Amino acid sequence: MTSPTTGRVTRTPRRSSETPADAGRLRPAGVGTESGIARIAVDLLGGDDAPAVVVDGALRAVCDDPDLHLLLVGPTRAAGALIDALDPAERDRITVRPTHSFVDIADDPGASRAETTVRAAVAAVRAGYADALVSAGSTGATVTAAALVLGRWPDVRRPALAAALPAVSGTVVLLDVGGSLEPSPTTLARNAALGAAYASVAHGVAVPRVGLLSVGTEAGKGDRARRLTDPVLSAAALPGDARYVGLVEGYDVCLGTRADVVVTDGFTGNVLLKAVEGAYAMAGGDPPGGGAPRAAALLGVAGTVVVCHGAARPDDIASGIALAAHLWRRDATERVAALVGGDRTERTTDTEVRTS
Repeated sequence: MTSPTTGRVTRTPRRSSETPADAGRLRPAGVGTESGIARIAVDLLGGDDAPAVVVDGALRAVCDDPDLHLLLVGPTRAAGALIDALDPAERDRITVRPTHSFVDIADDPGASRAETTVRAAVAAVRAGYADALVSAGSTGATVTAAALVLGRWPDVRRPALAAALPAVSGTVVLLDVGGSLEPSPTTLARNAALGAAYASVAHGVAVPRVGLLSVGTEAGKGDRARRLTDPVLSAAALPGDARYVGLVEGYDVCLGTRADVVVTDGFTGNVLLKAVEGAYAMAGGDPPGGGAPRAAALLGVAGTVVVCHGAARPDDIASGIALAAHLWRRDATERVAALVGGDRTERTTDTEVRTS
């Protein structure tokens, strides 16, 4: 194991010129398998059943992906449990940053300002010791730490979480699913741009169809925020050659026949996401042809951040790590920022981000 505190690690090539066939790795819906070194910082104390579940998921991820390197942020003893289960070659791809404090799900997100595992993981990305980070801890703490340490893109006051759901007609990107609970027209319009760019870059959707979630498809349906946002999006030029298809309803998220991107606020999106997860469980498991939404990408911050559900299982953690590696190998952060008109070298860090 090498210490991450002796100097910045030289960045490695993100992906090879060829994409190998899927070797059976765990992955979220709509995410392929690419090669190329990816260094992922993992918050060992994030999640309801951490660190055991996180350690198990990280172990699976390392065994699934020979190009994956992990920076384990958390107690040395917990990291040792993972390292002891690996063969010598795999151990060489593990680095540990000892940290013992964490943000509980009931804590104020501002607690992430302290030297907690999520703050240390974000700092490792900012310093260049890791390419991306994954946490199943407090969403508010993760979003706040990422925004304050990595910085936000220009014109993005409230970063959004984007989840990919397997629908009947393909993958549907749903956002926001909990990054910010603010339902203002400005936030919804910005989410539409972020979602369109993300679908184009991360999922290879050509000419994404963008819909605004409401209680009906007729013009004028919905609350004040939806009614004000609808005409704005109708006249907006969306990135990725996306086109706005108007208002959509809840079942459009699962069908995917009308929209590739469904836009809403973080409160509504989080409730809908968990309802979909519950429906999968009632139906006996994940739908065929794609996994349930195990992780979400944080859009609007100057770095690659993936947030897993607090009740994540080992497979969910492994899938979240796979998503983070996928986004890094595709240069997703820079490409999405470029499509929405952002500049990754220009960061806004002077204002704390409110997530509720």
